[in-house]
Amino acid sequence: MEESTPYRLIYVTTADTEQAKSIARTVVEERLAACVNILGAVSSFYWWDGKVQEDGEVSLIAKTRADLVEPLTRRIKELHTYACPCVVALPIVGGNPDFLRWIGTETG
Repeated sequence: MEESTPYRLIYVTTADTEQAKSIARTVVEERLAACVNILGAVSSFYWWDGKVQEDGEVSLIAKTRADLVEPLTRRIKELHTYACPCVVALPIVGGNPDFLRWIGTETG
C-alpha cells in the first residue's frame, strides 16, 4: 500500500445546497480547509431509527492537512444540522505536488 501524503480529503453530506455552502465558506474562511467543492445532489440510502431511509442530500469534499482533520471535523459538526453527520477523512496518496503544497500553504 502506498504511503499517504500529509493531506486529506474530507467527504461530507448535507441536507441542502444552502447548508453545504455555509459549511464550505466557513471552513475555508477559518483556514481549516484550503478548498471545498460542492458536488451537488446525491440520493442517499441509510439505516436510521430501525428502518432504511432515502433522502436527497448535497455532498462536498474539502481538502486539508492531516493535522487539521480533528478540528475540521469538530467545526463541521458544530455547523451541521444532522444529529450524526457524515464526515469522513480519506488519505491523499499522491497528486500534483504544486497543488498539494498549496493545500499546506492555505490552511492553518
